Formats: sequence, structure tokens, C-alpha cells
Amino acid sequence: MKYDFKEIEAKWQKRWDDEQCFAASNDYSKPKYYALVEFPYPSGQGLHVGHPRSYTALDIVARKRRLEGYNVLYPMGWDAFGLPTENFAIKNHIHPEIVTEKNVAHFKEQLKSLGLSFDWSREINTTDPNYYKWTQWIFLQLFKKGLAYKKEMSVNWCTSCKCVLANEEVVNGVCERCGSEVVHKVKSQWMLRITEYAQRLIDDLGLVDYIDRVKTSQINWIGRSTGAEVNFGTTAGDLLTVYTTRPDTLYGATYMVISPEHPYIEKWADRIGNMEAVRAYQEASAKKSDFERTEVAKDKTGVQLEGVRGINPVTGKEIPIFISDYVLMTYGTGAIMAVPAHDTRDWEFAKKFGLPIIEVVKGGNVEEAAFTDCETGVMVNSGILDGLTVEEAKKKIIQWLEENGKGHPKVNYKLRDWVFSRQRYWGEPIPVIYCEKCGYVPLDESELPLRLPEVQSYEPTDNGESPLAHLDDWVNVECPHCHGPAKRETDTMPQWAGSSWYFMRYCDPHNDKALASREALDYWLPVDWYNGGMEHTTLHLLYSRFWHKFLYDIGVVGTPEPYKKRTSHGMILGENGEKMSKSRGNVVNPDAVIDQYGADTMRLYEMFIGDFEKTAPWKTSSIKGCKRFLERVCGLFDVMTDEEGYSKELESSFHKTIKKVSEDIENLKFNTAIAALMSLLNEISDKGSITRGEMATFITLLNPFAPHLTEELNERMGNTTLLTYMTWPQYDPAKCVDEQVEIVVQICGKIKARLMVSPDASQEEVKAAAMENEAVRQALEGKSVVKEIYVKGKLLNIVAK
Repeated sequence: MKYDFKEIEAKWQKRWDDEQCFAASNDYSKPKYYALVEFPYPSGQGLHVGHPRSYTALDIVARKRRLEGYNVLYPMGWDAFGLPTENFAIKNHIHPEIVTEKNVAHFKEQLKSLGLSFDWSREINTTDPNYYKWTQWIFLQLFKKGLAYKKEMSVNWCTSCKCVLANEEVVNGVCERCGSEVVHKVKSQWMLRITEYAQRLIDDLGLVDYIDRVKTSQINWIGRSTGAEVNFGTTAGDLLTVYTTRPDTLYGATYMVISPEHPYIEKWADRIGNMEAVRAYQEASAKKSDFERTEVAKDKTGVQLEGVRGINPVTGKEIPIFISDYVLMTYGTGAIMAVPAHDTRDWEFAKKFGLPIIEVVKGGNVEEAAFTDCETGVMVNSGILDGLTVEEAKKKIIQWLEENGKGHPKVNYKLRDWVFSRQRYWGEPIPVIYCEKCGYVPLDESELPLRLPEVQSYEPTDNGESPLAHLDDWVNVECPHCHGPAKRETDTMPQWAGSSWYFMRYCDPHNDKALASREALDYWLPVDWYNGGMEHTTLHLLYSRFWHKFLYDIGVVGTPEPYKKRTSHGMILGENGEKMSKSRGNVVNPDAVIDQYGADTMRLYEMFIGDFEKTAPWKTSSIKGCKRFLERVCGLFDVMTDEEGYSKELESSFHKTIKKVSEDIENLKFNTAIAALMSLLNEISDKGSITRGEMATFITLLNPFAPHLTEELNERMGNTTLLTYMTWPQYDPAKCVDEQVEIVVQICGKIKARLMVSPDASQEEVKAAAMENEAVRQALEGKSVVKEIYVKGKLLNIVAK
């Protein structure tokens, strides 16, 4: 049979579409399986070959589950709000909606050409008012429960995008999207109180099956620590509270550092003798991102406050107070105690400014370097703590602080509340009205969706307001409470909003009465398997778990966690081993690959390229091997006999391959599953024929990887039922056992023979067979056996002297 992949693939893609083969059923009595991939942002560039890696992997799982009898939901949609589309619209004077529509059409065409078994009847788009109506509804519930609030704060400001960025969107001190400089500005921002859920977000990781690196990433980002809040006195009469995980080292605190944004600086302005130097330092700090300010390797800078000093609560001694940019107002209390003897950054700072260094945990030479290996040890120079271990000292000092009213135990988190405002046009309008008399008032739910109005210009204003602020007719409204004059909120939601709940909408995407019916949510959730990039672990994954937990708390969903299982794939690099990008000129377009080799070949190669969880470079030369494999599979049709069942020669091999492919798919070992099919094909070729029963099993095993060709072969075998609707083959464990296995025989660790024996052979039987081998007998001649080590089915090692 000739492999005409273009004709075959076009034929089956049309058939699947016409018959809606992959549409999930609304029969909730069936066993369900919900497979999910992160829906893409439809950029103007379209897909590159890296994108389909995740989609193909979960498509393989989804296709296998259908063959196993599950009602499978494998949906796709578009995370279509965002800055790139808006920036393109500004540059080209085209409405973002038109740009989005065009990009979505291109993406969809590309995805369909790959033969992915998405349920397109459930397609969603975050920019659709029927979708963002429910994004706005969720925001209103957060607002009503006190979890959405407005706050004046220092924010990350992208100088190019002219909008506020969340901490997670600032990478290495620049904007994650455009790479431009990020500075600090004080603005009034909508915030979501994700910190209320910090402990649950850690604890409930015990309920889910996430790969370790995903769990670790989430735990580290939330950053739970235990310690104490300690009140230092000041010569100005105010208490300066610090959070520390090492209250045991209080006797070694020889100076304090506060953030350049700390409110006490303004309060103490009349007392501070060097206010001009302080102001200059504050101005310089405002131009730095949080990343730049907290980078460990950077030069230590700061200004000592002249006129105000701190008072160590355990020694009663006055100590200097500095401002320095490495202390952030957004973490802890915006003030720290510095123990230079046992912290490298504090030690470097102390050396630069000539400050005292007092050892309080024994060990090391603190004049030479900070002694930081002090998680355990004995306290010295520490008054009431002398001679205690670190753990004993922590307990005693916290007790002392509480008894003396100078502190208390405290759990702290690095996680900050989520900045939820963007001063841009292309995002969900925030459904809140501001009235001078009533404050912030929620829009009545009956008025949702609050649609984006038409604007003449999408450019953000120079003062940082959204383009919506120019629309007087839209902005000026009546207060829903007092009916007095009021104004709409002109900020829009960030791109993360729509992606924080999209997996719920897939369950019931056409519902106009709720975000989804409770019946549908109870049936489909939690998602059984969710795959996505590691880069989204601390952003989307954390945000969506937070929203889901909130909706669980108010009774919208019935599960505490949205995703039962989460895995992540490695990136596909360019042929030069670098990340694919237009600027590097190493982007491989999947359209060109499909045109030359076919979608099945591309799918096979994407899965065969290497370990799914690790990065792998694209190699065009290697893809040809996958196409040759499929051409050889076509050739099986020409040597197929009419016999049903498995031939005696290949029966064991087929059962082993069924077992191997079945297990490898579940364990993301797609490359070794394909290798097993290639190996089986070689055995079939050596035999020179394949039975009809063997052919049926082979193409079913291959179907999740190469669905077009296998459907074609299934039809040519005379089957009227689509392969998609057939059953995944089963294996007999007894027939997966080799009739004979190779045993390595070693004498004192050196290989002397290899024997073929029964896999159930005992140690005595193997030894008896070994002793009949001439090389073994010679190696043992004149020696006495000291010890025998036997690993069943693998190894016999005889130690002799």
C-alpha cells in the first residue's frame, strides 16, 4: 500500500469533523476522563513545532482513554486578551477584536492539521462577552467576600507597555513580555487577597498527583517560614517591628535596615539630619525592579539615618538604622534586624559601613566571613541564651519576648497579594463603580457582561490611566446605591483572569445561567490530567488553584482542588540548541513539516525526539526516520494473512508490546513506547507476514500516535467501525514472561559466562549450569568458594579465593 499522507490526512480530518467523533457526551452515567492542556494565546506568529509537544502528548492519552471506554473531554480554546494583540492594534490601527479573530482562525487551522482530537464543540474564547461575563461575576463574588480590594501601593511599571506588572511578570528586572525596563510607581491598584489561601495552597498539594518539581516550585514561591515578630524601640519613640526566622540571634543584631519606602521616613523627616541624601537614595531605588534590588551579587548600598537610632530589645543598646534597597516594603514589615556574624549580605554590608560583628552561634571566624552554617550549634555572647542549642534558644527567646511584651511567634509567607489592575484597553472591564459618597460599589449582576466599549485610540495615557478613562459617556454613571453621580472603574483585568477558571467553562460552555451547571462541574471535575509548561507553575497554576478554592468555599464547585494530576513537558529547542525565536532565526513552522512529511510523521517525531519532560533540539534530518517507519507500517497491509489471533512466533512479543506501550503512555515515556512498536515491526518483518489479528492490535497501539494512517489501514481491512470507537488491546501477564532469560556469571566480579535459563530457575540450578561451563570451571580451579550472590533472572556472582 502506498503511503499518500496528504490524501489520507485530509480524508480523516474531514470525517472526524463531519461525525464529531471527539465530542464529549453529556451522559453523566458513563465513566469520565478529563484531559487538559493549557489553552494558547493566539499570537500573530501562529504555532511553532514546540507548541504541539504538549497537545500531542495529551492527545495520545485522550485517544487511549476513548479506546478504554471512557467518556473523554479533551477541549481547546483561546486565552485571547493580552498586550501583544493590543500593541499590534496600536501600531497598525486595527481593532484588537479583528486581530484576535484572524489569529484564532490561523491557530485553529494549524491545530486541526495535526489531527488532534479536541472537542471543538466546546471551544471557548476569553474575549467573548458570553465568557467574560462569568470572569466578571467571579470578580464580584471575590469583592463581596472582601478578597478584592483597592490599595495605594508601589507597583512594577513597564516603561514600554505603560502598565502595571505583577511581580511574577518581571523577569531579571525587565518586563516578561517586551523586555523593557521596569520601574516602581505608586498607584491605586485592585488586589486579590491570595495570601488568605497561602497555607491551604501548600497543604492541599498533598491531595494531588503533581510531579515533584511542580510541587516544589509552588511551595518555594509561597515561601512559608516560621519565626517571630520582634518590636525594636527607637529614639524617636516609635516601635519598629521586624520579622525574623532567627530570633535566637537577637543578641547579634548590631544595626537595622528599613525599606526606602517605609512610612517612618516621612514621619521622622524633621528628626533626620541627612534628609537630602535619604531623598536621593529613595529616588534611585524607585527606578529599580524588585529583582534588581534583592539580587544577592549586587553592590551593597544604603544611607544611615542621622538623628534616629534603633534600640535592641534584648540588650537595650542603641543601634544605627539604615535605609537600603534590598529591603522591600512588600515583604514582612519593610524592616529587618541585621546579624552580620551569621548572614553573608549583612556581613558584607557591615564591613562596607564599619559596623560591629558579634558572633552568637559558636563556630567559624566571623571577622573573616559570616558563619552561616548555624542551623544547629551552641549560643555564645547571648546573655540568657548562652550554652543553649539553636532550637532551645529559639523557644526560650520567643517565650521571653512574649512575657516582656516585645514580640510573638509568627508564620510568614513570601507570597504577596495579586495585583489585579491593568491600565490597558484589551482586557475584561472591572465591574465596579466609584461614588464619592458610597465608595466602591459592585455592578448589579443583571448588568453583566459589562462590555468593552469602542475607543478611538488604544494607547494608554501618559499619566498611566487606561484608554477607557477618555470615554466620558461610558465612565460617568449613576451610583447604584445613592443614585448620585459616580464613575466606572477604568482599569481592566490582567490576562491571567480568564485563564484562572477556563477549565470549568469547558464542562458546560454554552450555559447562559451560570459559569457551568453544578451537575456538569460535579461530573467532570477535577481535571484528571493537566499538562503545561513549568513557566506557568508560579503564575497560572497558583492563580487558578486560588480561584477554584474560593469557588469551592462559596459552593460553586464540589472539589477543593481543580487538577488531580499535573505534569510538565520539556521545551523543543531550535536546531542550534537555543530557544526558538524569530530574532534567532531558528523557528521551525509546523505547516512546512506537515506539508513535507505529514501530520502523523510530525506527531511521531515530536514524541520520539527524547524524554518528554526534558528539553530536546529539533533535528530535521531525524524526522525522516519516523516517516520511513510509517511507510513500513503501510507495507504490512501487503503481507497480511487472513488468520485471526496471534501467531505462535509473535504471541509473546505482542503481549509484551501491549504491556510496554500501555505503561509507557501513562508514564510519559512516549519515546520508548514508539521504540517498542518499531522493535515489534522488525520482528514482523523478519517473520515475513502478519495475521489479521496481529494487524488489528498493531494499528490500535499505534493509533494514538499516528491516528490518520491507522484509521486508513483499519478501513482497508474491511472494518466499517472507526478505529476511534474500538477497544484498547489487553495483555496476558503470563505471556509477557520470557521462556528463557540471560544470566551473567561472574567470578569475583569478572564476567566469565552468559547462560540461557528459565526465568524461574533457582540459585542451585543456575550454579549447576554454570559449573558445566569450561571458563567458569577454569576460573574456580584450585579455589574455594567464599560467597555466592544471586540476582534472580539476571546475575550469579561467585566470590572465591
